[in-house]
Amino acid sequence: MSDLDVMNLFFIAGGTLAIPILAFLASFLLWPSALIKVYYWYWRRTLGLQVRYADCGGYRFCYSYRGKPGLRPSILMLHGFSAHKDMWLTVVKYLPKHLHIVCVDMPGHEGTTRTNTEDYSIQGQVTRIHQFVETIHLNRKQFHLVGTSMGGNVAGVYAACYPSEICSMTLICPDGQHPCETKFDNHLQDLEHSNYTLNIPLIPTTPEEMEDMFRLCSHVRFKIPQQILQGLVDVRQPHNTFYQEVFMEIVGENSRYALQDHLHLITAPLQLIWGKQDQVVDVSGATVIAEVLPGCRVDLLENCGHSVVMERPCRTAKLILEFIILQQNARSGTKKSS
Repeated sequence: MSDLDVMNLFFIAGGTLAIPILAFLASFLLWPSALIKVYYWYWRRTLGLQVRYADCGGYRFCYSYRGKPGLRPSILMLHGFSAHKDMWLTVVKYLPKHLHIVCVDMPGHEGTTRTNTEDYSIQGQVTRIHQFVETIHLNRKQFHLVGTSMGGNVAGVYAACYPSEICSMTLICPDGQHPCETKFDNHLQDLEHSNYTLNIPLIPTTPEEMEDMFRLCSHVRFKIPQQILQGLVDVRQPHNTFYQEVFMEIVGENSRYALQDHLHLITAPLQLIWGKQDQVVDVSGATVIAEVLPGCRVDLLENCGHSVVMERPCRTAKLILEFIILQQNARSGTKKSS
C-alpha cells in the first residue's frame, strides 16, 4: 500500500470519527433539549425499561415498565410536580431486574393526556391513577406504592381510598401535611395573598432560575453546564402554563393538606424517607405523620434535601427493597402462625 493510500485511509477514518463528535457538540451547544431527550431514551434502554400507553375512555396514560409480576409485589412509582416517569431511572438502576416496576406519567404530565377540564387536585389525580391501575390490571394482586413530593401526597391519599389494593408503601418527603414552615412555605403564603402566580420557584423560566430551583430542591450542589440548564428550561417552557395551573391547584384549600386529612384511613405498612435538609417540605413532616401512624418506619437521610431520588438514588433503592422484603416476610410469618 502506498503512502498516499495510507493517508487517504487516515483521513477517511478521522472523518468517520469526527461526524458523531461534531453532531454531539452541535446538539450540546445548539439543541441541548434534544440531547436531554436522547439521554433519557438511552438510560431507559440500558436499564431495560419499555414505554407503553394505556387507553381508557379516551384518556391515555404513558408509562414505562420492567419485569413481570412475580413473588415480590409489583411497584408503582408516582413522580413529583412538573417531573415525569424518567425521574425514577436513577433509583430503578439499583433495583433488582426481576422486580416488576411501573413508572407512570402523572395526569397531564409528559406523555399522559392533558385537558383543560381535568381535575388536577390531589383527589382528582388519585381518581385518575386508580383508573390507570385498573386499566393495566395492576391491582389483580396487592402492590407496593411509592410516591415523592406531590406524588407522595397522591400515593398517601390513594392508599387511604383504596386500602385493599396496597400491601405496603413508601412516601418520599411527601407534601400535604402541616409541618414546620420553610422558606418555601412563606413564599406560598405570599402567593395566596396576591394574584401574581408567575414567580414560582419550582417553575423556572431562565437558566439562572433553573439553577436556583436545583439549589432549593437539592442539598448536594451539582455542577450543571449552562447549556444543559438552558436545555432543561427549553424542555419545560411549553408546559409552564400547565404547571402554574397544577401548582395553584395542589396548594389550594382542597389539596394542600390532603395527606394529613387522610392519614387516619391508611392501613398499609408505611415507610417514610426524608432528606434532613429539605427546604421544600420540612422534615418535621415525618414527625407529624409518625404521630398519627406510630407504626410507620422513618428513614432520615443526612446531607440530603428534597430531591432524595436524585441525591441518594442507591440508598433510596436499598431502603425501599429492604422495606418490601421486611413486610412480605412479616405477612408470611403471620400466615404460618395462623
